[in-house]
Amino acid sequence: MADAFEAEIGKLAGQINQQMAHIREAYGELSAMEHTACSVDGMVSVTVGRHGQMRGIELNPRVYRTLSPSQLADAIMHEVNKATAVVSEQSKQLLQPLMPESVPYEEVFGERAMLDAFLPGPVEPNP
Repeated sequence: MADAFEAEIGKLAGQINQQMAHIREAYGELSAMEHTACSVDGMVSVTVGRHGQMRGIELNPRVYRTLSPSQLADAIMHEVNKATAVVSEQSKQLLQPLMPESVPYEEVFGERAMLDAFLPGPVEPNP
């Protein structure tokens, strides 16, 4: 009986170690995650990281002759939004398999994620 128990504990420990290895690997991939989006005309290129932080902007020198300042600002914002959407989807594809089935990804990492997703409901005192 003790051997069966120890075997089961060993099996569970192996599963936990494997899951932790997957989580560490995913974390490494998340840290390096970025995406570059380029406008159709090739005038504006932006690179963003996983949290939407700007990592680079490249502007074709001709952009100043073809776009007004407000058009350039709009073009940059458009490319930032495109790149951020791609990185967000990549993050979701990477993390969703690691989430417990009972926890929806969007509740934890989505745009409208709230602290409530991490906390249990209120505790009522026993009378």
